[in-house]
Amino acid sequence: MPIRHPVGVPVRRRAAVYPLGDQAVLIELGRRIDTALNSRAIALARALRQRRGVLEATPGYASVTLRYDPERLQPDTIQKAAERLLNQKTPPPGMGRLHRVPVIYDGPDLEETARALDLGVDELIHLHTQPTYRCFMVGFVPGWAYLGPLPERIRLPRRPVPRTAVPAGTVAIAGSQAGVYPLPTPGGWHLLGRTTLPMFLPEQDPPSLFLPGDRVRFFRIDGDGQQPAAKDDNGS
Repeated sequence: MPIRHPVGVPVRRRAAVYPLGDQAVLIELGRRIDTALNSRAIALARALRQRRGVLEATPGYASVTLRYDPERLQPDTIQKAAERLLNQKTPPPGMGRLHRVPVIYDGPDLEETARALDLGVDELIHLHTQPTYRCFMVGFVPGWAYLGPLPERIRLPRRPVPRTAVPAGTVAIAGSQAGVYPLPTPGGWHLLGRTTLPMFLPEQDPPSLFLPGDRVRFFRIDGDGQQPAAKDDNGS
């Protein structure tokens, strides 16, 4: 039976803190992919960066990884500060930047993915380009942004055998997530297409094109960089 709180009594938000060595902790707010949880994590990271002794605060899906000066902070004081910040009435983070990403849909897994989903290739592309995705977090390799949620109709588990190398700029999906490989790396996602838009910008600070809270739209282009003409109701 769900716990019911009396009307008018605020629900206290708790944070679980786990040590990551002697100079970092993981502050966990939940364990699911959820926009509200992610917004809280982004806001908490932003607030913690203002505290003395905090060297770095990086938001995840529903957590914050915090690196600190152990001469100024300890895990128990970090937990108390995190819970105090979580229970303050602070404005939510504003909407992130909107990025439009041109994609040539010619990936090596495009047709196989469409068959596995019992879709036509054009249907798969249409469904992939419909959402405005959220950048939940950046990690794995520099510039890699975990985007989502993917429409349920085009969700597939990761490939059973990952590739040893995926080219930079490859647009891919796996589970409930979408992403763009920023660098040549191994990978087990389904490769749908490619973009020339750079994800990793080493001369910039921060060096990732997408940041947590940003919004992303994919749109289809052909090999010449043009958007294909829309088909009419007869498919011509």
